[in-house]
Amino acid sequence: MIECSIDGAVALVTLNNPSANTFTAAGLQQLHALIGELNGNLQIRAAVITGHGEKFFSAGADLKEFADGDKEHARLMAKAFGAAFEALQEARPVFIAAMNGYAMGGGLECALACDMRICEEHAQMALPEASVGLLPCGCGTQTLPWLVGEGWAKRMILTNERVNAETALRIGLVEQVVARGQARQSSLELAKRVATLSPAAVTYSKSLIHQGRQGTPRAAALAMERERFVDLFDGENQREGVSAFLEKRKPNWRDT
Repeated sequence: MIECSIDGAVALVTLNNPSANTFTAAGLQQLHALIGELNGNLQIRAAVITGHGEKFFSAGADLKEFADGDKEHARLMAKAFGAAFEALQEARPVFIAAMNGYAMGGGLECALACDMRICEEHAQMALPEASVGLLPCGCGTQTLPWLVGEGWAKRMILTNERVNAETALRIGLVEQVVARGQARQSSLELAKRVATLSPAAVTYSKSLIHQGRQGTPRAAALAMERERFVDLFDGENQREGVSAFLEKRKPNWRDT
């Protein structure tokens, strides 16, 4: 279900479970394990997640998973969604969602867990769980308000409002809208830009940005920001970056 290819410092992860790239417990566990592998491979600086085909990024969980009302199975699925998408949010590489079509329910939550989102002009996004007696359990109730504000999060979750690409861009749900069929390539180009930067600087910066999401008091976060700046001087990349700039050449970063 989860395919992965690596080209230099960039990984391409493809959700492939026809016809709607839905998530199963096994698929979520596979995604969780893959994120752990990419975390451990210091050569990987960025990763793109996309869906197989032209219509769906991912439609989320297959509702047949919940048809029998089995509470223990529901607990297993909720745990699998949470573990995979929390790992995705906190992963060391920068993750970019290339949204090639519909992103519904857990599919949208997967994209929300990424650092950035690029969607194609025909994409549609929604968290429709309440319409079938469920709720978003893959970090959606927490991540969506952080990105778009409480009002739009409530519109999407509490009224089942579906958002198109234009609206998604306007409210900050995605960072870029591209033509049909262009999300993967545009996302890979963005990922390659990440790979031109200092690995340690990117890792520290991503963690610091997330402090606001985690409710860290501003004074503590600012103190940590200054400490991480000084910590960069422990490695060779800080000297390499400054030297490359002064010498008008591209830096030769070391994996850290």
